Amino acid sequence: MTDMTAGVGMADVRERDVRKVVFASLVGSTIEWYDFFLYGVVAGIVFNKLYFPADDPTVSTLLAYATFAVGFVARPLGGLIFGHFGDRIGRKTMLVITLLMMGGATVAIGLLPTYDSIGILAPILLLVLRVLQGIGIGGEWGGAVLMAYEFAPKDKRGFFASIPQMGLSLGLFMASGVMALLTLMPDEAFMAWGWRSAFIASIILVILGTWIRSNIGESPEFEKARAESRARDQGLPFVQMLNRYPANVMLGMGARYIDGVFFNVFAVFSILYLTRYVGLERSFALWTVCGAALVMVIFIPLFGRVSDFVGRPKTYAVGSALLALSVFPAFALMSTGNPVLVILGLVLPFGVIYPICYGPEAALFADLFDPTVRYTGVSFVYQFSGIFASGITPMIATALMAANGNDPFWLCAYVVFAGLVSMVCAILIDRRNRA
Repeated sequence: MTDMTAGVGMADVRERDVRKVVFASLVGSTIEWYDFFLYGVVAGIVFNKLYFPADDPTVSTLLAYATFAVGFVARPLGGLIFGHFGDRIGRKTMLVITLLMMGGATVAIGLLPTYDSIGILAPILLLVLRVLQGIGIGGEWGGAVLMAYEFAPKDKRGFFASIPQMGLSLGLFMASGVMALLTLMPDEAFMAWGWRSAFIASIILVILGTWIRSNIGESPEFEKARAESRARDQGLPFVQMLNRYPANVMLGMGARYIDGVFFNVFAVFSILYLTRYVGLERSFALWTVCGAALVMVIFIPLFGRVSDFVGRPKTYAVGSALLALSVFPAFALMSTGNPVLVILGLVLPFGVIYPICYGPEAALFADLFDPTVRYTGVSFVYQFSGIFASGITPMIATALMAANGNDPFWLCAYVVFAGLVSMVCAILIDRRNRA
């Protein structure tokens, strides 16, 4: 009698709380991605001038993007640290800690003196704060998507796990939109203090997100797995992940390749491309990225739900192929400088096609691991691959443009290569699932 009541109660709580948990994951994820991408948006238009002054603008931009890349290098460390404790202690606690770490580093960047004020110490401190940002987001992503994935009904996991993924597009929308508004200021005021306000204002979002995340329960699937694993020695989650799922880890990282490359070409590098190489206004470039991010909000959950019916690997493979096919036409449209064509060239591939991959991605990776190593697994796959798939992409893009006389052909070829690699890996994941 007691056991039956308890079982029914847990089912009722799960049904009642799933939307609350998913909403909390979305809010926290949005805040963290806002913090993370705010740096990327500013790197090529502010940090290259205030923290990495150089006679050659390409050199200063590469240095600024190098600190952007460092955030991605630090993300696997955050994934391993918080993945370990997330698999041992729980998802909820890690989500609160990562949000505080990420937000604190962002506010500190907004208060950091420039190179002219404190010399070489300025870029060093900026680098340290970027590392803290990377560690924070490295631990946050896995926990946010897993809370939604593990609370959701099994036949709707693609959809519910895609909702925290919307945090990426909402965070990018907020970061690009805020900076676009701030660039309406006189350039002198914007460079002196305007850009800082976007970073310092993050403290309000962090307080809100921490309160929301503190009022949700722990993942029931994790609680069940933890109770079952207490009777046997599981070892370190990272070691268990490598021993039990080596092929899944490699295929997951390969599938992630196009996500990181495509996103950073269109969300980060495109701003520099449209302003420096095409000659458009900075505010127009920012608003266009902002619009693409807003469109993406609609299509991420749509394709997350499609993956529940079609299958996540199949959906992801199709998306990878379409992203590879879209990049040359996209840059052809953007290079015209015609505002309407530029919007089409950025919004259609980035806002509509990219979500075919990004929508089902969280559930695709979560499917690769069991609950005892799942936080570690999804974090490692997503964050470690992000070093080469995401972090160095703006630098690669800048270098390829310079090497080819400012023509984007080699950059587009690089994106096509990434798309083909990810398509093959997704197909192999599908075959393993059916074996």
